[in-house]
Amino acid sequence: MNTQNNQHKQTIPFPDEIIHLETINKKLDLSIAETNSRVERVNYEYINSKKYMTDYRGELDPHEMFQNELALKQIDRTGAFAVEVWDKLMKIKESPYFARIDFQEKDEQLIEKIYIGRFSFLHENELLIYDWRSPIASMFYDYETGPAKYDAPIGQIEGALTLKRQFKIKNGILEYALESSINIQDDVLQRVLSDTSSEKMKSIISTIQKKQNQIIRNEKNNTIIIQGVAGSGKTSIALHRIAFLLYRFKNKLSARNITIISPNKVFGDYISTVLPELGEEPIYELSFENIAQIQLEDIIQFESDKDPLETKDIHWAKRTRFKSTLYFVKQMNVYLSEISKTLFVPKDYIYDELIAPADFIKERFFAYQSYPIKKRLQLIADDIYHRFTSRNTMGYKVPRPRTILSGLNKMLKMKSTIALYKEFYKWLDLSEMFVLPAKKTLEWSDVYPFLYLHAAFEGLQESQLIKHLVIDEMQDYTPIQFAVINQLFPCQKTILGDFKQLINPNHLNTIEDIQTLYNDAIYVELTKSYRSTYEIITFANKIQNIDQLEPVERHGETPQLIFCKNKQDEMLKLKKKLKLFQASYRASLGIIVRTNSEAKSLYSQLLPDYNINLISPESTRFEIGISITSIQMSKGLEFDEVIILNVNHDNYKTEYDRSLLYIAVTRCMHQLTIMYVEKPSHFLP
Repeated sequence: MNTQNNQHKQTIPFPDEIIHLETINKKLDLSIAETNSRVERVNYEYINSKKYMTDYRGELDPHEMFQNELALKQIDRTGAFAVEVWDKLMKIKESPYFARIDFQEKDEQLIEKIYIGRFSFLHENELLIYDWRSPIASMFYDYETGPAKYDAPIGQIEGALTLKRQFKIKNGILEYALESSINIQDDVLQRVLSDTSSEKMKSIISTIQKKQNQIIRNEKNNTIIIQGVAGSGKTSIALHRIAFLLYRFKNKLSARNITIISPNKVFGDYISTVLPELGEEPIYELSFENIAQIQLEDIIQFESDKDPLETKDIHWAKRTRFKSTLYFVKQMNVYLSEISKTLFVPKDYIYDELIAPADFIKERFFAYQSYPIKKRLQLIADDIYHRFTSRNTMGYKVPRPRTILSGLNKMLKMKSTIALYKEFYKWLDLSEMFVLPAKKTLEWSDVYPFLYLHAAFEGLQESQLIKHLVIDEMQDYTPIQFAVINQLFPCQKTILGDFKQLINPNHLNTIEDIQTLYNDAIYVELTKSYRSTYEIITFANKIQNIDQLEPVERHGETPQLIFCKNKQDEMLKLKKKLKLFQASYRASLGIIVRTNSEAKSLYSQLLPDYNINLISPESTRFEIGISITSIQMSKGLEFDEVIILNVNHDNYKTEYDRSLLYIAVTRCMHQLTIMYVEKPSHFLP
């Protein structure tokens, strides 16, 4: 062993762990070499087989050609698998494991050493590293040294943890090792949280807390609702839960069976590497607008949602608020219940000498009440066709089901969803609540109510592929949107958000509304914030005053309030801050303003002098460095430093403004600066 390794041994308190890591590294090197040899061998076989088929194509009979093509496909699959194994081994080599627990099963003498990492590692039929998602690894997150247990496939295994250690291994080198009878994760957590930010959200497998672990490993509840304060790791937990479910149900569930509804493309890009980092395929992302486009194609158009912070139309705002409550959904249900009894007026269907009585048609209509109305008519048309066919003893010409359906459609009082939707507001005696901004074009607030009625009238394209749906930022979506989603995706769901971070002042929905829509769901609250320092989160809590908010014990600089005489003075002081940031070791700085138009204006001012990013509704990527963004677009993101501009009394004075300011403040990890001109907002501590 060389001098450098001997010196390293002296700095790590557990020399046995350095020796163990050296052993693991050697076995990894052997496995990598074997896999690399396998890849080269398969590649050689593939090239030779391909060459043989090319050289003798004219001489091979069809059967031999077919057999050779099958062999090529098999070689290709084998090669792809070998490359996948090699890639995984290289990731393990970089950081083989992050924890060790020693477990003594009840009534057993043997103490088992269990090393836990991102992936399992099997060498010569010996399991050397356990996947963090394995049942036995759950004890690392759930227990300190002492009595412990875990749920194995054969049942619950009881025993005791006799040792618990945690490591940081980078590029195959052990950087530190910690051991304690109390929660050693606190120390590791402090180290991780003190790091600078990155362009992508990182996995948290080495710092998952007990309550988070319980959510991640929950496989019993069909739906989980997570209400979590800013910085509590809600999204990360949801993604790790997906990784766990993909591991736990690998024969039933794949990445193509899961999708996430995220607020915007920037946020989608920010979280895009978490699952690949955990060894899983990335999952498909959707927005509520994407879903509407798919469902309403060739039916009706709609306009995108307006920015509520920059739209001064009070009538539009009133219409949006009216459609944002659970009461609105209940009214639609009452309307549908009533209209289903009166919309269709059965009459005798007569075709030449053949008759289907009105009573028969009515009876069939209500027998199919679980189907959309138009689908019911199709089924009735089939029934009438079979009735005519079976009873046609005189040989009369029998109409085709399509012809019968045309006759049944004439018995409908209203022929389209848009007619039904207009009638709904007349039924409410609130016709002014429905406005078409252009011909055959819906306002955004009408899109999901329209879809809800369309589901009852004609039906929607339900997803048979998606088996688990993640809905992030639940507070930004209305009950009627959730009601439609439940019809489109009748599957397991993980729903998360924070109702203290409501971004739309025209949405009046509450967490209780969500719970009502999912009365069989498990509801979990996360109250500890990990993103920001103690000083920043305490400052944020003085703005929003959340009783349950618990700051993590990681200390830093006190938030700085800077008085500016005027706009020019504010710009001068901002540029001084930017200069300090550029000279620092920090990776990201977020300049947050109230609206998207303010963000674009400031970006134009600073662009000539700075390498700077604008995060707008049109953006698709999150990048480190200096970013300018609105509060709306900053949600879910985090920055090492944050500067919030224009925090004046006129800009932040209502209860809604309080929520906006809380969102902006809680984007910050380490250093917060707030600037104001003349009179500060009264929400500032």
